[in-house]
Amino acid sequence: MNGEDNYLANLYQRFPVNVARGKGAKVWDTAGKEYIDCMGGYGVALVGHCNDRVVEAIKKQAETLITAHMSVYNDTRLQFMQKMAAVAPPGLSKMFFTNSGTESVEAALKFARKYTGKAGVIAMNGAYHGKTFGALSVTYNEKYRKSFMPLLEGVKFVPYSEPEKLEEAIDDSIGAVILEPIQGETGIIVPPDNLIPKIREICDRRKLVLIFDEIQAGLGRTGKMWAGQNWNTTPDIMCLAKGIAGGVPMGLVLSRQEIMDAMKLGEHSSTFGGSPLACAAASATMDALTQDGLVENAARVGKHFKESLLRLKEKHRIIREVRGLGMMLGVELRFEVKDVLFDGISHGLLTLYSGRNIIRLLPPLVMDEATVSRAVEIMDSVLTREEQRRNVS
Repeated sequence: MNGEDNYLANLYQRFPVNVARGKGAKVWDTAGKEYIDCMGGYGVALVGHCNDRVVEAIKKQAETLITAHMSVYNDTRLQFMQKMAAVAPPGLSKMFFTNSGTESVEAALKFARKYTGKAGVIAMNGAYHGKTFGALSVTYNEKYRKSFMPLLEGVKFVPYSEPEKLEEAIDDSIGAVILEPIQGETGIIVPPDNLIPKIREICDRRKLVLIFDEIQAGLGRTGKMWAGQNWNTTPDIMCLAKGIAGGVPMGLVLSRQEIMDAMKLGEHSSTFGGSPLACAAASATMDALTQDGLVENAARVGKHFKESLLRLKEKHRIIREVRGLGMMLGVELRFEVKDVLFDGISHGLLTLYSGRNIIRLLPPLVMDEATVSRAVEIMDSVLTREEQRRNVS
């Protein structure tokens, strides 16, 4: 598209669009063509592209102080932590700053191991937690894992919807359970209503640390501030990243105090973690979520989006299932989605894949119903063409 591939490592699925600018729930390419963005930078554009609050905060902070290591104090960092503490799940009072989701998972695994003294971890079939060695060890898909074995020892995978299998897998080596309240990479898999509370009960009874990876599902994405709130369940450790700083790289780990207190000085750190620039952007992001009604908008507009997709399902035999909560939605097709995604791009709609046959939708929480309706219209026409191409009637 623009010569990047001459230099870039061949590690990404590339889409045929050269994005030049963005605002709200839309982006424009270098030719000025407009796209409705249901990709959202893989969920990073949480509060919209170039959110006014975030842009102003970045400008102001960039002119004041860009970097300050965690070994010194900083008021911008404190301001963000105070805002986060005000909305954090009850009991998760301690924080550790990272720069990405996978770093948050790495930190959480270390914290849990140090606190329990046990190396074993139970993760879920279908889990995706990142691609660095620790995070990859609790990521399920063999295509990510097989070239990098051996990974961390002591990791067991159990079926996501069968808590009895989880209990059977617990032995004296297990110290922690890690899960996504809604599985993203696997296809927007929403758990049965009783699953998350049951896992919490098992962890309490067996004295295990429960880690929620809310990197994709947290911060209002499901129509509640935290995905765990959909099941009235709080973990012991929670991993955050993606849209937490409005597009600026940042991650965060929230933890119960006694878990974080088990760590000794210098046992974990991050050179860039908690930079004033990222914290200023994150503080503005928290304001957008809490003061501009974006969590409520995700619930309301997300409901409209899902209902519209369900109507598409009635029309198109190619659709097998529609699922998700809020602005975290998946459309499972009966065929591979690559051609559908690329056709959508040619008609002004950016979407994601999630596995070979699932369209994943992670639009900015600022998206309105009119834009959703237009996105669904494009999907309707794309699916019609795909059915015609495949002679599906």
